[in-house]
Amino acid sequence: MNLFDLTGRIAVVTGGNQGIGFAIAEGLAKAGATVVIANRRAAAGQEAAAALAKEGLKAAAIPTDVARKSSVDNLVAAVLKTFNQIDVLVNSAGVITRGPVEHFSEQDWDYILDINLKGLFFCCQRVGQEMISRKKGKIINVSSNVSEVIQPGRSVYAVSKAGVSHLTRALALEWARYNINVNAIGPGPTITPLNAKYFEENPADLQERIASIPMARMGAPADHVGAAVFLASEASNFITGQTLLVDGGSTLW
Repeated sequence: MNLFDLTGRIAVVTGGNQGIGFAIAEGLAKAGATVVIANRRAAAGQEAAAALAKEGLKAAAIPTDVARKSSVDNLVAAVLKTFNQIDVLVNSAGVITRGPVEHFSEQDWDYILDINLKGLFFCCQRVGQEMISRKKGKIINVSSNVSEVIQPGRSVYAVSKAGVSHLTRALALEWARYNINVNAIGPGPTITPLNAKYFEENPADLQERIASIPMARMGAPADHVGAAVFLASEASNFITGQTLLVDGGSTLW
């Protein structure tokens, strides 16, 4: 028996068109799941699904803006219409704006919180309703190591990710009786398309991030795949409410 086999599972991955989300989508698909990529830009989602299909993997894409509840409702309805079930939800959609606390605007706050926390909540809620009816399911939220430690210029982002980790615990407690596991992955500093340009333009910050990691390197999207497959599989059936930090040891000091 392969505890990590996801054959026959339907997995929805928000933000699955690039970066950590795409790496996780690919990893779940390689483990046997049919993956539905949900992201705002339709063309990017279709390209990501096509890339997985070229590898012989099962994938589809549905344009979704997680910041709009109606869009999340449409996503879930479409997945259920086509696949009849949702076994795994990975909430990877996320954004970041950096800067001094005193310079953040109301628009900055809303932009980050609407996608990173509000959107994640409504994805969990709507998919959770379906999982409750089936009395089974796995939800994996992509949090961050800054849910536990603070890095300069990332205050609002850190607040949103702390909320993700705490919400993960709240959902895990309420939904344990339905056999729904809710956990989070907490990536440490990771080079993705979301931040590559920033670090190219701010090499001092990049070196500061590397210096804060005992393993002395930035993470790569592939570093987070194993944790996601583990949390989506039967191997993690008695684990819930946890944020698994995949951060090269950056929270050790």
